[in-house]
Amino acid sequence: MSFDGLFTKAMVLELSRLLKGGRINKVHQPYKNEVILTVRAGGNNHKLLLSAHPSYARVQLTTEAYDNPSEPPMFCMLLRKHIEGHILEEVYQIENDRIIIFEIKGRNEIGDISYKQLIIEIMGKHSNIIVVDKTRNLILDSIKHISFAVNSHRAILPGQAYVFPPEQHKQNPFMADEEDVLRSLDFNAGKLDRQLVQQFAGVSPLFAKEVIYTSGLANRTTVPKQFVALMKKIEGDELQPAIMTAEAREVFYLFPLEHIKGMVKTFSSLSEMLDRFYFGKAERDRVKQQGHDIERFISNEKEKNEKKIEKLEATLKDAQQADTFQRYGELLTANLYAVKKGMKEIEVLNYYDEAGGTIKIPLDPRKSPSENAQKYFSKYQKAKNAILIVNEQIVHAKDEAAYFDNLLQQVQSASPKDLQEIREELAEGGYIRDRQKRGGKKVQNAKPVLDLFQSSDHTEILVGKNNKQNDYLTNKLAARDEIWLHTKDIPGSHVVIRSKEPIEQTIKEAAMLAAYFSKARNSSSVPVDYTKVRYVKKPSGAKPGFVIYDHQQTVYVTPDEELVLNLKKS
Repeated sequence: MSFDGLFTKAMVLELSRLLKGGRINKVHQPYKNEVILTVRAGGNNHKLLLSAHPSYARVQLTTEAYDNPSEPPMFCMLLRKHIEGHILEEVYQIENDRIIIFEIKGRNEIGDISYKQLIIEIMGKHSNIIVVDKTRNLILDSIKHISFAVNSHRAILPGQAYVFPPEQHKQNPFMADEEDVLRSLDFNAGKLDRQLVQQFAGVSPLFAKEVIYTSGLANRTTVPKQFVALMKKIEGDELQPAIMTAEAREVFYLFPLEHIKGMVKTFSSLSEMLDRFYFGKAERDRVKQQGHDIERFISNEKEKNEKKIEKLEATLKDAQQADTFQRYGELLTANLYAVKKGMKEIEVLNYYDEAGGTIKIPLDPRKSPSENAQKYFSKYQKAKNAILIVNEQIVHAKDEAAYFDNLLQQVQSASPKDLQEIREELAEGGYIRDRQKRGGKKVQNAKPVLDLFQSSDHTEILVGKNNKQNDYLTNKLAARDEIWLHTKDIPGSHVVIRSKEPIEQTIKEAAMLAAYFSKARNSSSVPVDYTKVRYVKKPSGAKPGFVIYDHQQTVYVTPDEELVLNLKKS
């Protein structure tokens, strides 16, 4: 794990430097397991993210924007009551464990000084955020409630005394010298990295593997020496936060890890690094949870239409044999005298063949000669009528499949807010029931909120991430001579440059955004068309988000998440 006890120690130091003595001005809970505190310290406002997410639990400062619910959850209301407006006196770690305590001082309702503790336990799926009355060591509330039925050691419930997790009785790695490390290891047992994890508090498999790898020839001299050297590096705050990318896997740590071969990007602070590492990850996970039903519905509808197209094309293939069915019927009628009931086929002279050849006609042995002839005339008539209808149905099914394919791409890059707009669109199209209808009246929807980016020359670029946003951006908001972009023949977002004559670099950056917010996000050399908004038209009766355009030019770009993040921050 990257966020181990050693990382926690470094993060506590970073937070203490910036937040100690600050005032907690605002408390928000944008999502079920995450809290944002706005702390005023050193003349600046800092957003402190506390996350008990089962996969992305962490504590950090953040510059990311979070959408807050219209009604704050009960835990958020309790936090506002007990810590809003109070002073953050101290931030510290419990030994080398992944437990961070914020000591908070303020006044209660009757004006008496009160002391609270905000305790964050970073323990994977068991992570928690707990508010404790320090004077009585009493839990006021927690973001997750845990009873004795779940944990026999302690209960995390309002009114219970706070009890720390069981001690692991490991050694303090910062107090260990080379002799201590040597005594702790059994070189004959092997798996030295696992032994380091088992013996020293706060040491993760990631750090232990780095110790063994950088020791070179691992022996009784090199391993203890390298362990102590790396611990001194952390204790001396000689850090260079880094994200290592190798084989489509990303790992972050306090410094570049040599045992992970790949691309390395360093950052000026731990919080900046975590913002970059978790960019979109936690949000996509929330969308996956909240939008599982809608994603499954869209996938099923897409698959249903694809199967329908296959069946219709098979029907069309049969229908294209209409002339053959007519010929069989006429030849059978001319040769009824030669046909006997019970025959499976008959070979007759083909009058339509100028060479005077014969043709074999399949028969139904259960039918009479005239019934067999009538069967072919009937199939001829059905096939003739079906060609026009089936062609129309194929076009409709292909449009539906393309529509749901586009929606599927939008769900996969949506935020929770975008997801709600996709639900509304499906309800308006009659695909699902409208969950916003209350008492027979439809709740009025707010104007779509678009994603705003800024190019390197400070030109605004707007991105629509679903069909509602795309329609609003292209058909209502954008000026006629502004530049519109979209991936060529690939489902994706509408992008508009708020300039009539953008420079080439701005066009490339906007094209990068169009490619990134498309189905081709993970591809290279993605073709992106661009033209003026005046040349983009929405056909009458077309699906939401569908347009046609001309006078376009094409640029090829490779999506780059780092550039997208920089354009968003600027």
